[in-house]
Amino acid sequence: MGEILAIDVITIFPGMLKGFLEESMVRRAVDQGLVRIRVIDLRRFAKGKHRTTDDRPYGGGPGMVMKPEPIFEAVESVMEAGARVILMTPQGRMFRQSVAEELARERHLIFICGHYEGVDERVSEALVNDEISIGDYVLTNGVVPAAVVIDAVVRLVPGVLGGEGATEEESFRGGLLEYPQYTRPPEYRGMKVPEVLLSGNHDEIARWRREQALARTRRRRPDLLSGNGG
Repeated sequence: MGEILAIDVITIFPGMLKGFLEESMVRRAVDQGLVRIRVIDLRRFAKGKHRTTDDRPYGGGPGMVMKPEPIFEAVESVMEAGARVILMTPQGRMFRQSVAEELARERHLIFICGHYEGVDERVSEALVNDEISIGDYVLTNGVVPAAVVIDAVVRLVPGVLGGEGATEEESFRGGLLEYPQYTRPPEYRGMKVPEVLLSGNHDEIARWRREQALARTRRRRPDLLSGNGG
């Protein structure tokens, strides 16, 4: 077994990750010793009676901004050589399958989950070496986006989904959406499984799947065919 993937998530809402980490594939990956995940409560590193992690923005404006001191100290408490520190922010680069594959090759990921109006810019300037967004919309905080990224990354860790090649024919591999999938029964409410899938002719099946993947991508996500979907 190779070196495990270590993941640290820094947030003021550690409870939001409880169910996510205790179920399904992520839980199995941890139990199998393929991934190690820790959730760090940012408030542990905040000062004062109320453990405040935010303050009013300089220059005025609505909302609150997350303070740099607790974030720096939280990250430094788990930092190891070679770790990639990721800030989840709507301003980051768009998360895609290619990014998940890139992150799955890392050995230590540290996620900073923002909240309020944003995070003090000094965090990005001196601490973070990657910023990621899961879409052009704004959520309450960065915990859910971090969970999305973790889920996509962990399933790519060798051994998590079973045999080698388990993710080779999924959507976005090779720039295409996945072809239609069917299982038993061969007919249900008048809807039949395509005959080619019942033929046992693997060459014909592979050809049909490729054609279907192209047609589906052209219809639903033409941007992927133009090279803009990444």
